[in-house]
Amino acid sequence: MSEVLFWLALVVLAYTYAGYPVLVWLWGRLAPKPVARADVRPSVAIVVVAHNEAARMRDKLETCLAQDYAGPMRVVVASDGSTDGMNELVESFRDRGVTLLPFPQRRGKAACLNDAVAACDEEVIVFTDARQRLNPQAVRCLVENLADPGVGAVSGELVFVSDDMTPFAEGVDAYWRYEKFIRRQEARSHSVVGVTGALYALRRANFRPIPPQAVLDDVAIPMQVVAQGLRVVFEPRAHAYDRPSRAPQQERLRKVRTLAGNFQLMALYPQLLLPWRNPIWWQFVSHKLMRLVAPLEMLVLLLANLALLPAGRFYQACFALQLLGYALPLLGALVPAVGRWKPTKIARAFLLLNWCVVLGAREFLFNKNAHLWHSRPQAGSAASTGMQPPR
Repeated sequence: MSEVLFWLALVVLAYTYAGYPVLVWLWGRLAPKPVARADVRPSVAIVVVAHNEAARMRDKLETCLAQDYAGPMRVVVASDGSTDGMNELVESFRDRGVTLLPFPQRRGKAACLNDAVAACDEEVIVFTDARQRLNPQAVRCLVENLADPGVGAVSGELVFVSDDMTPFAEGVDAYWRYEKFIRRQEARSHSVVGVTGALYALRRANFRPIPPQAVLDDVAIPMQVVAQGLRVVFEPRAHAYDRPSRAPQQERLRKVRTLAGNFQLMALYPQLLLPWRNPIWWQFVSHKLMRLVAPLEMLVLLLANLALLPAGRFYQACFALQLLGYALPLLGALVPAVGRWKPTKIARAFLLLNWCVVLGAREFLFNKNAHLWHSRPQAGSAASTGMQPPR
């Protein structure tokens, strides 16, 4: 039984992190579905939902207004109960085509998104967060994909920039590049499972309101587009620029909320687990669900391997490799030279990600206000330790 559990856990983990990316890459190479991009100019509303983002909002509005899109465009800011002077700042941009929707009661991003879209009559909605600046071509490149009638939504690319990345930030950046590789392959063969919440677009006609308590609008909204028989694709020319988490605590707080949202997503939309209801069921299960069970598989693999130590040198070597993988982040913290090794950076990010799955499950079960978010402080501020999930 220990041997069966060992190999089962090993195969599941290998498929989750290596097998699925290879298979979806092969699918994209053997049966690609190119997007028929074209220079189209439908009316566009750039929607920003924000809570107490006065410190960032001026720069955000400037980067939105600097878009080189030639069609009709306006910016809509949905203020989720802001009290820091952000509303007054946004109002000062009224003459430049910025509309403020001041919601007095704080309800969370999903509820504000629903109301903001209902207040728009533009053909295309571009969603972006307050924190990231955009490249001037972002809106134009996103909209070009929507010229294809088979495409219902399109994700931009989140690009991490930093002049002085910490070893931990380099590990986060490496993981994000791995994640973007998978999304590109999914889009090449059919559809990405989720979009980049910092920047994505869809036709207003294909938007469906999401539950107000939803945490992951950037998965719930595109999956509803897929359910309508349309594709969700990836546009690498549309950039949203951000800084990676510099410390484990900062990344942990962000990732726990995201993973709690993944658990919540399946509770809100159980049809996603049904292959006859979900057109990209294989991608969803492989990309999302199997990562949620990975920590359990890691525990099974370790315990089964421990029981198999008397069975020979192969299992002893496997156990030693597992212990080394778990020990590398600790050694990196104690010995700076070890912390700069690439395997150490990857091991640290990988273990943190899987520990966050466990914390995310707890967050989903016990924090009913996870849909209310606190802004990440700007770099260099005294409180720049990440988002604080509300209780």
